[in-house]
Amino acid sequence: MWKSGAAVEAIISTFPWTKRALAGAALLVLAASAAGAAEPDLAARLKLLVEAYPESLAGIEGNTLVFKDGGPPLEIDDGKAKDHQEALATGDVEDSLQQIYPLGACDAKPVVDFDPGRVRSDALMMRLYGKSAKAVQADLAPVKWFGVTVRVTKRQGASAALEKVRDELAAKPELKRYLAPSAGTFNWRKVSGAPNMSVHSFGAAIDLNTKFADYWIWSGGKPGKVPKYANKYPLEIVDIFERHGFVWGGRWYHYDTMHFEYRPDLISIAKAAGASACR
Repeated sequence: MWKSGAAVEAIISTFPWTKRALAGAALLVLAASAAGAAEPDLAARLKLLVEAYPESLAGIEGNTLVFKDGGPPLEIDDGKAKDHQEALATGDVEDSLQQIYPLGACDAKPVVDFDPGRVRSDALMMRLYGKSAKAVQADLAPVKWFGVTVRVTKRQGASAALEKVRDELAAKPELKRYLAPSAGTFNWRKVSGAPNMSVHSFGAAIDLNTKFADYWIWSGGKPGKVPKYANKYPLEIVDIFERHGFVWGGRWYHYDTMHFEYRPDLISIAKAAGASACR
């Protein structure tokens, strides 16, 4: 189960941060600058991670996450120094929590390689949602979405959260043209041109109407060269999604403005940090 604050600090002090300093320090500074907030330490972030997924996570033991299903614990920090591209490809749990996501109805241009939420642990996502397309599909629930029905995982409260987003957005009919038709939810696949899994694979992401979408690759981007950031979606939509546990791909340097994914741990960390996109 979750350790006391002093015990967790002792655990975290054993993590090989010095080996990661050169790879991670610059991105942490960028994240703090963009978010405009003091950073919770790793112990605090891990506590919020556990609290965000009470269906599956039981706590922390040493350098591992413990699961309620009695399965094997999952390593938090593999101790390997990674640059940004390596973290995207083979991120561990600690990597996924490094950058703090900024909240609010403001459209701040992301700084280079500031991709909070885009770095993920595939191993953790599979433990939370399913290790195969068949396993994920078994937990998909129908959600009515502005004239169509989409399928979203009910695990971790994702489908219920999306229904709350829909209900708030439904009260604002002027926004419907941005929301539908949806470009998709569940799709077991890897991120385009990358080795890591898309959150669509786990039924925990939704894409909005592509008519208004801006995506760094569609705009001619390639590794090492990202086109000028653009966004056509009203920030009111973003604010509503964030209030219910979703992060927006428009916050990323490698932007994907139609994309929202359910990451309540990152939203909780952002709130704890007072991280705002509006300053």
